[in-house]
Amino acid sequence: MIQTINQHLEKAMPFITPSSVVLGLVLSNYIQSWVAFVPWVFAFITLSSSIGVRIEKIKTAIIHPKPIFLSLGIIQLLMPFIAFLLGHLFFPNDYLTVVGLIIAFIIPTGVISLMWVSIYKGNSSVSLLIVLVNTLLAPFVIPFSLHLLVGASIDINTWSLMSNLFLMIVIPSLLGIALNYIPALKTKDVKGTLAPFSKFGLFFVIAVNSSVAAPVLSFDWKLISIAIIVFCIASLGYLLGVVLGRLLKFENDVIISLLFNSGMRNISVGATIAILYFPAPVSVPIVLGTLFQQTLAAFYGRILSNYLQKKEQDQKQYKLVN
Repeated sequence: MIQTINQHLEKAMPFITPSSVVLGLVLSNYIQSWVAFVPWVFAFITLSSSIGVRIEKIKTAIIHPKPIFLSLGIIQLLMPFIAFLLGHLFFPNDYLTVVGLIIAFIIPTGVISLMWVSIYKGNSSVSLLIVLVNTLLAPFVIPFSLHLLVGASIDINTWSLMSNLFLMIVIPSLLGIALNYIPALKTKDVKGTLAPFSKFGLFFVIAVNSSVAAPVLSFDWKLISIAIIVFCIASLGYLLGVVLGRLLKFENDVIISLLFNSGMRNISVGATIAILYFPAPVSVPIVLGTLFQQTLAAFYGRILSNYLQKKEQDQKQYKLVN
């Protein structure tokens, strides 16, 4: 029954994720206070997504680190530079919006990418390493990038940021990997059992993040224009992962991982930085990213999965004919 529920949820992801956004916006007054539970739900999703990742596979990913370097290059170099250019191009007299766009695309890759990679049968070992390395670099890369691109000098509480990310990502990842080596669990499908619950956790996170975004969203032409730019840049992140992965002739499972790791962002980190160090308008592009990235993940994940399956079938048919 759990597997059946999980299969139905996977098929419905492109529809459920935008529904969760709408639900969060409509019920913002009621569920906004649940934000304290989000880090714990993040940790659970990380744990369930890490099950099945074995140390041997991580060693292989470390020996062949090109996908990791490519993803980090997209996340920390290409995307912030694109956000910088488009921000100045479309909002030349709106410094705060430009800063918000840059922050939205210098923050590390999202923890939720692990779950999407698991759903679409990507390379979980590569994805986990990208998340871990990017997370560890974030407290140093973010201040440097902001100083370089916008001339803003911020003193991030590195210890606080690292400890929060450690609890949400590193510890659950290690626990998930450790579960693979417990003899009593080897005959049980722990990952399959937890899978539907991690998806319900994702719906919860999307709804709560959307409810937090609701107060800073005043629907006018400026908001619509910012939303369009955020949508376009976010879409480009997903596409760059796939296109560059194919140009470098990576395996299909690695390309799936690059799709999600290059496109998704840890919005909670970006929102925290915007709120702590900048005026309220800076947070608008960041919270708009909350509304788009899960829906884009579901959309592009489905398209890429269908494309790769069709290509694989065509190759098999070609071999049979010849």
